[in-house]
Amino acid sequence: MGVQDIAPFELYAIRYARHQGRKAEDNYIGSVDFHDADSDLDYYVWVARRGDETYVVDTGFEDAAARARGRELLLPVQEGLALVGVVAANVRNVIITHLHYDHAGTLDRFPQATFHIQDAESAYATGRCMCHPALRQPFNVEDIVSFVRKLYGGQVKFHRGTAELAPGLSLHLVGGHTAGLQAVRVWTRRGWVVLASDATHLYGNIDRQIPFPVVYNVGDMLEGHQLVRSLADSPQHVIPGHDPQVMHRYPAASPETEGKVVKLDVPPILPA
Repeated sequence: MGVQDIAPFELYAIRYARHQGRKAEDNYIGSVDFHDADSDLDYYVWVARRGDETYVVDTGFEDAAARARGRELLLPVQEGLALVGVVAANVRNVIITHLHYDHAGTLDRFPQATFHIQDAESAYATGRCMCHPALRQPFNVEDIVSFVRKLYGGQVKFHRGTAELAPGLSLHLVGGHTAGLQAVRVWTRRGWVVLASDATHLYGNIDRQIPFPVVYNVGDMLEGHQLVRSLADSPQHVIPGHDPQVMHRYPAASPETEGKVVKLDVPPILPA
């Protein structure tokens, strides 16, 4: 099947939380001094939809985690999904890019889902690396317990490297930020878009080739920047995991979702 024969997905970014007041050293390794280096972080989940196919990418966190980590919860993830017509309780496929608290914190809200994850991520989050507080800190133990319960309930599907879940939607092992971080490549009406997740937190990380400070392997993170670029049709087809600029560069899904949901399957309305 040629790419021209693949039906495109609709693609949405849903902003559910934010973290304000960050400094350049919170976002970039080393001494940096450039515009937007002090960027705040926004927190997203994503939806790829095509007809009756729906893939939710990541599950965010809830109020308790927001309070514990000083983040501002703007709306519960399930309410954000409802804004684009997705009922969390009915979702059949959830892609977990990695198991950090802000990407895998509401698994129980998806009782019918199969959770897609890389072998390496599960091994990392439950293995010897978690003996080190610095590597353990971005995880929430209760989220990991919830994941293990989903595993024992037969709701987890493991992948090793690149995997096609459907024509026009594939998973790609990136690593770097965590041992098993995966990006999601999606065919849309504007071409191949890559949901980089935390392969690059901000546009500035990938554009300037400067790693984010929360990292398992710096070399893999930098190689991941190149991989993500190679999978996308252009730099404007790369969607970073936490950049507030995403909400400004792309149009709202509807007037009612202004500031909450943007469409990623259309060209940006602001230049990079």
